[in-house]
Amino acid sequence: MLLTVKYYLLVILIIPSLLYSQTIVSIHVNETRDFNSNEIINWSNITTGVKIYNGIIDSVKKKLAFHLGERGYFNSSFKGTYYKYEPDSQKVIFYINVREGSPTYVRKIKIIWEDSTRDHNIITMFHYLKNHIYNKFDLESGISNVLKYYENNGYPFAKIIISSIQLFTDSTRNIHYADIYLKINKGLKSRIDKIEIIGNTKTDDYVIIRGLRIKLGEKYSQRLIDEIPSKLNRLGFFQPVNPPDFYINSHNKGVLVIHVKERETNNFDGIIGYIPGSRKGESGYITGLVNVSLRNLFGSGRSAAIRWHKYNRTSQNLELKYLEPWLFGYPFNLTLTLNQRKQDTTYVERKLDGALEYLATQNISASLFLSAESVIPTINNNNIFTVFNSSAFTTGINIKIDTRDDPYAPTKGILFINSYSFSQKKINGPPMFIKPGLQTNINLQRIKVDLIGYYELFNKQIISLGLHGRDIRGSFLEISDLFRLGGASSLRGYRENQFLGSRIFWSNLEYRLLLQKRTYGFIFFDTGYYFRKAQPQLNSPQQEGFKIGYGIGLNLETGLGILNVSFALAQGDSFRDGKIHFRLVNGF
Repeated sequence: MLLTVKYYLLVILIIPSLLYSQTIVSIHVNETRDFNSNEIINWSNITTGVKIYNGIIDSVKKKLAFHLGERGYFNSSFKGTYYKYEPDSQKVIFYINVREGSPTYVRKIKIIWEDSTRDHNIITMFHYLKNHIYNKFDLESGISNVLKYYENNGYPFAKIIISSIQLFTDSTRNIHYADIYLKINKGLKSRIDKIEIIGNTKTDDYVIIRGLRIKLGEKYSQRLIDEIPSKLNRLGFFQPVNPPDFYINSHNKGVLVIHVKERETNNFDGIIGYIPGSRKGESGYITGLVNVSLRNLFGSGRSAAIRWHKYNRTSQNLELKYLEPWLFGYPFNLTLTLNQRKQDTTYVERKLDGALEYLATQNISASLFLSAESVIPTINNNNIFTVFNSSAFTTGINIKIDTRDDPYAPTKGILFINSYSFSQKKINGPPMFIKPGLQTNINLQRIKVDLIGYYELFNKQIISLGLHGRDIRGSFLEISDLFRLGGASSLRGYRENQFLGSRIFWSNLEYRLLLQKRTYGFIFFDTGYYFRKAQPQLNSPQQEGFKIGYGIGLNLETGLGILNVSFALAQGDSFRDGKIHFRLVNGF
């Protein structure tokens, strides 16, 4: 008796384990009229490798009925759905048999207005559903579009309720129909009567509000609200801004609440070095970079910058820059720039620029600019020609389109800048080098194009592609007229301004991995091309070259600003020949 009890206990324990260890090795689906087998299997939520369990067939039928119903097939059946065991009793073949039946068509959509207003636009927005097969996702999309319509037309609190969906069959034609009943409540019509800024301790409220381009009393628009973070990010004064809040106060006034967190806008970037003399008796010299950027002066949005860069013993550049935003309260930015460049032992170039930029829209601006330039050759004792003493006056126009969501670490959008300028240049001397027949009044035309696009491939993984071109046309070009290529801002892996050309092109391809909102690592591949046409008057032959550079880098948000560091190799370089580029991105 005791042995018999033990036998039955053993059977009770072993049989279920054998049953539930049986797994599905293949799934067969019959051909259906409107859906493929992959869709059916996905909806069934079973895959090969799944173990058989009690009630699996009923579970599959319920899931298939649910998904088919969402697509308007309420009259489906699954007779013939079963599974069978392989000879070893451990493997199972699952057979799904679906008959989707006749679909259900939308006969009418009845809208019940919870106020006295009937909006014909709303009625027409649902017309595309009529006489089509009912589909839950199409209905939800239509409701979403209507809510967006209301949100963009002053009704942020609109509600749409699916009151009921009535199903019936026209027995004479054996067609299934659905009547959909919707309740719409637009809610209170809202305007932006007040704007509250929270978190700004340095920046004046009016600076932020004018950047929003929102007028008090303007009707609420969700499209306008969604653009606020990118508008404020472009100011460059704040950490990435989140979408604002909106509520109706006790006086039925619409209040827009914007939370900001200010970032450091006064940046200092500097590195000073001492290079000892290379020969006996030769003195050393100071080299380095000093970049001081004062943005958002006194919380007014004004900016000023000083940049000094000494490249080597004989070359240096000094630049002063000032920005006056929204001149006299109108959407015009005034920029003044003074630049002095000492190039080797050949010349000193001084240039004064002024630009008036019209902020047409959030994304589009156009500017007119003027500049006066002079080039003074360095005096040498051997009367060797370097460049002519010259002066030039330049006028031009610049078009800018900027749809980036953030100027420091964009995840989408483009930046397009195109400028054209015309210069009247006059050669003044030295008299000893002005030969008969030399043209002393020269017209120069410059075209500059920059296009940078950003696309998010996957979450926090960005592809950036930049294309840049420069071209200058004129009957006579000197070194001081040419464009410079190479370095951290153009072709990485090469020295700053290593190449000169009357026509240059470079591209920058980057794959970025966002670590934080404005901190990312990247790998890059740069290409560069330069062309310098022959100048018989200067005994200068034609020069042309194509270069590539590649490497890795880090864009890091620090207390001093956005620091961009990269390690780059030029074409043919070994690892020890690589160059480290530092650049502080201040967004001036």
